[in-house]
Amino acid sequence: MGHGHEHGPARRFERPSQRPEGVRPLLAPGQTGVDYEHRVDFDRLRRYRLERAKAALEASEAGAFLLFDFYNIRYVTQTWIGGALGDKMIRYALLIRGEDPILWDFGSAVKHHKLYSDWVPDEHYRAGFLGFKGAVAPEGGAGLMVDAVAEIKSLLAENGLADAPLGVDLIEPTFLFELERQGIRIADAQQPMLDARVIKNQDEIMLLNQAAAMVDGVYQDIVDALKPGVRENEIVALANARLYEYGSDQVEAVNAISGERCNPHPHNFTDRIIRPGDQAFFDIIHSFNGYRTCYYRTFGVGWATESQQDAYKQAREWMDAALDAIKPGVGSDQVAAVLPAAEEFGFANELAAFGLQFAHGLGLGLHERPIISRLNSMKDPVEIRPGMVFAMETYCPASDGVSAARIEEEVVVTDYGIEVLTKFPAQDLFIANPY
Repeated sequence: MGHGHEHGPARRFERPSQRPEGVRPLLAPGQTGVDYEHRVDFDRLRRYRLERAKAALEASEAGAFLLFDFYNIRYVTQTWIGGALGDKMIRYALLIRGEDPILWDFGSAVKHHKLYSDWVPDEHYRAGFLGFKGAVAPEGGAGLMVDAVAEIKSLLAENGLADAPLGVDLIEPTFLFELERQGIRIADAQQPMLDARVIKNQDEIMLLNQAAAMVDGVYQDIVDALKPGVRENEIVALANARLYEYGSDQVEAVNAISGERCNPHPHNFTDRIIRPGDQAFFDIIHSFNGYRTCYYRTFGVGWATESQQDAYKQAREWMDAALDAIKPGVGSDQVAAVLPAAEEFGFANELAAFGLQFAHGLGLGLHERPIISRLNSMKDPVEIRPGMVFAMETYCPASDGVSAARIEEEVVVTDYGIEVLTKFPAQDLFIANPY
């Protein structure tokens, strides 16, 4: 095929709709609140998430959940601090059976919550600090962890739960040791919390759809900019700026991979200068009101070779087979079974190939349930249910030894099948700025 100058932009494509007649499509309305349209109902969203978490607690062996995972904290307390403080293991929440959640937060954030987040009593917002992942030594004179555990133990006792296990999602070893020293039995809260988060309500799905719509627009900007001479990191900067202009609350990552870096997939970006005839793929991971995208697209820069076209066609065939297999009521093993085995695309086993042909749940976190792959789903399948939202990913290395195609589609499972949220054209290899 050579330079393939005859190949222009890909034809626009929409999967045949499975939507029954009369059923409205999923909506991605404007982002601000208005009086003339139904949009996201945040009060309903908050109630739904807390009710799901409380039900998960009631169904568990634990008397309470102690939460450090900041997505679980947001799900239960309807509060958020990202950036520098989001992952420092200093914010924590306690959900006790029959009670409103209690949140220990950083400094002045507590005052802010009392002013603007009034869905729990003021006394349920408390100042807390555990030492910045050990920067304040736990064995020192401050006694931060000793006092925090004593307070939690007292609250459990007040609610008649002194002898019940305490469910924990993530924890520093020193905090775990202190819980044990003060006689608190530990259970797992992460599994029930992930189960609670797996089924999204209409507001969560709308936010996920709005987040995807933002990335649709960013891909148009990338296509316009994707010319020889631009660097991978410049595309990353462009995407970050555009997403924050749209209203993103966190750009978690933008992968930009081009040319010989496509195979094997390194999962990061560099300052490589993009060249004519490169194959380039991108992954845009950001959140809008907490709800995330994971959205790959692959492009040819100016033209594409036969090897690159073939790789893309194969990746698309694998994608379409997987999407066709996703239906409410089927097992995740049935979806994984249509994905290629690791050996089919150059890997020794499924562990070595993990993350290239798989699906992962999307929500407040990037990797939620279900996780669908040949590595885990054959032995431990889960039922695909309406309300699940996940991203399906495929990858195919090209025969030239350096190029590769990467596609990702976000899907919502409905009573009648699936809806695809990711709209930027991907049925054929899209040639950016064809010569």
